[in-house]
Amino acid sequence: MSKKIVMVLTPGFEEAEAVATADVLRRLGFELVLAGLETLEVVGAHNMKIIADAELAELDAADAAAVVLPGGMPGSMNLRNSDELMEFTRAVYDNGGVAAAICAAPIALARFGLTDGKRITAYPGFEQYLNGNRPTGRLTERDGRIVTGKGPGAAFEFGGRIAEALGKGGAVPRLFEAMFVA
Repeated sequence: MSKKIVMVLTPGFEEAEAVATADVLRRLGFELVLAGLETLEVVGAHNMKIIADAELAELDAADAAAVVLPGGMPGSMNLRNSDELMEFTRAVYDNGGVAAAICAAPIALARFGLTDGKRITAYPGFEQYLNGNRPTGRLTERDGRIVTGKGPGAAFEFGGRIAEALGKGGAVPRLFEAMFVA
């Protein structure tokens, strides 16, 4: 059985980043689990409600190939402040998995100690939470098993970079052509 991608949703998540990234990954054949950090019913930054597949506490990090964190506010701060998520994400990463965050969510990866010395990008204005790491300003960055995106407009490319980090980068151009993603 292949390992899952776990996308963690918390109140105030950025809906466009979550949905577009999840859609790309599922179209590429990944098993993606939407995990609510605290509840199954999660309301995003723009009052859209998503029903998660599971709560994070129900999942085992050993079954995950990647953790994906959509941004948004206050969602990114909620992710950053979660010790439960920090333990889960570090366990996935320590087991050889991918840690991915977009928009303001790289602040969570920084608190978890995963971005030190890594090339990252993030939504402008959150530099004080990045432990001295300076975002490149590019739409996406991949440095080994750390994948980051700048904001909502980067969501498709972000999904593609996660797929690349998980060994399916060759399928991304065909998918994007079929989806009319420039």
